[in-house]
Amino acid sequence: MKVAILVEDQYQVLEVWYPYLRFREEGIGTVLVGTGRKKEYMSKEGYPALEELSIRNASLDDFDGVVIPGGYAPDMLRRYDEVNEFVRAMFDKKRLVAAICHAGWVLVSAGILKGRKAASFSAIKDDIINAGATFLDKEVVVDGNLITSRNPYDLPAFMHESIKFLKSNPLRPKV
Repeated sequence: MKVAILVEDQYQVLEVWYPYLRFREEGIGTVLVGTGRKKEYMSKEGYPALEELSIRNASLDDFDGVVIPGGYAPDMLRRYDEVNEFVRAMFDKKRLVAAICHAGWVLVSAGILKGRKAASFSAIKDDIINAGATFLDKEVVVDGNLITSRNPYDLPAFMHESIKFLKSNPLRPKV
């Protein structure tokens, strides 16, 4: 099992590293997938994340899920068609799509929110609603293979549900 964790500059440090380490504790592989713009991306606090794979080289068949962290990185990530296409394809294939905080911007650009329930940081609530989702102010919202949360304080619930989904994965067709 392997999960892509998307990275770009201005990422929220806890929303990258908490999932990265929690998945590894559970025996789930993680790969930091960047936009390919450079090899090292800096968090809002200046903490580096080294790109392990460019989104241009990311194969859908290699991943069971994708985590989109918040901070201001999602505003950069959503500008790349490859990122939006990867997230949309993961969603369509019923694989884990987990987004926290401002990551809802990527979900909007990927076009996967219509008719869904989702949480996000309150500042982008209108974006989530205008994309056709029902906004819920809850620590974690599970809508099929879409798992969303509001902020770093929600990480324990976010990761609990993400790990639970990956371990049971009832929606992903068995090959």
